[in-house]
Amino acid sequence: MELTITEQNFDEILSNNPVVMVDFGATWCGPCKALAPVVEEIARDYEGRAAVGKADVEECSNIAARFRIRNVPTVLFFKNGELKDKSVGGVQKSTLTEKLDALL
Repeated sequence: MELTITEQNFDEILSNNPVVMVDFGATWCGPCKALAPVVEEIARDYEGRAAVGKADVEECSNIAARFRIRNVPTVLFFKNGELKDKSVGGVQKSTLTEKLDALL
């Protein structure tokens, strides 16, 4: 199940899940819309092994600033609450799953 990341639940999600993948995007962003179904598929594939969620950079501006997100889509990968990897721009599913698998 894909999570909706907000300013209010972000830190809680990081602390409650050993491995977290967060897709930062925006409603007006074409590449973000193209990446959305890929992220949803990964969320289903990794259910029970990793938390996968989406965050809107306009609604989560403090988080975006905290991690210096300048371009969307940006996908961040966390292990034990610590940023371990990232991917910027539209990428293949395999690129994201390789990064996730490395943290599991």
